[in-house]
Amino acid sequence: MNAKAYINYLLSIENYSFSLEEIIQHTDGKGTSLKFELARLINKKVIINLRKGFYLIIPPRYSKQGHLPTQLYIEKLFKYLDRNYYLGFYSAAKFYGASHQQTQRDYLMTEKPKLIDIKKGAYDIRFFTSAKWPTKNLLVKKSDAGNFKISSPALTAVDLIHHQTKLGGINRMLAVLEELAEEINQNDIAELLSWYPHKSTMQRFGFLLEVVNADKILCNLIKTHLDKFKLFPVLLSPKTGQKPGAVDNFWKVAINIKLESDL
Repeated sequence: MNAKAYINYLLSIENYSFSLEEIIQHTDGKGTSLKFELARLINKKVIINLRKGFYLIIPPRYSKQGHLPTQLYIEKLFKYLDRNYYLGFYSAAKFYGASHQQTQRDYLMTEKPKLIDIKKGAYDIRFFTSAKWPTKNLLVKKSDAGNFKISSPALTAVDLIHHQTKLGGINRMLAVLEELAEEINQNDIAELLSWYPHKSTMQRFGFLLEVVNADKILCNLIKTHLDKFKLFPVLLSPKTGQKPGAVDNFWKVAINIKLESDL
């Protein structure tokens, strides 16, 4: 079997990616001849070398945009990399109907050490790392190519808030948080509170849930949890050299930006 035949076989079983090791194992092309055949298929835009040793197959229905949806290959990519991952941030928000922030960029959370971001043709993948890998709040969704992991609505929201300075700030995500709040349930919050390590982010999360008029039960769950700790004032939008000062709300969140949702 040559490389093209193996790629057609993979497509026939809804498999849209392969590693170099895998294709060597399943084809009769060896060394230079296989590399030449892969280079020819890249030229014809049948495949793309996403990162060293890992390729995506672009079937005809995706050839116009030249971009394969992330959920069709991330599980296999991270098995190849031997890393934990989940689809997060704005990419996860889209799956919960919060697609207000239209972006061609894909956002993935991985374990340390951080992976180098990918910017190749139509592919723009940004990797973040988590200080504490989630034990809960990860969901498994199904795509045509199989299962993939995604952050729950609550984890998606706190990830956005925690990394706000790298993601365009609170106002860019306020409409997304408003839409996400409709998908968050009590169990999602309870699970998050059982392990999530960043207290200041939870203060901002509770405050913003009130701002977007989320279910009061959700806000009260976070209040009950935070009541166990001594809270220190935090800035809603962290700024170098700026301190929160006196704050007059339960969350101890100093509002240092004008909140404007563009929903």
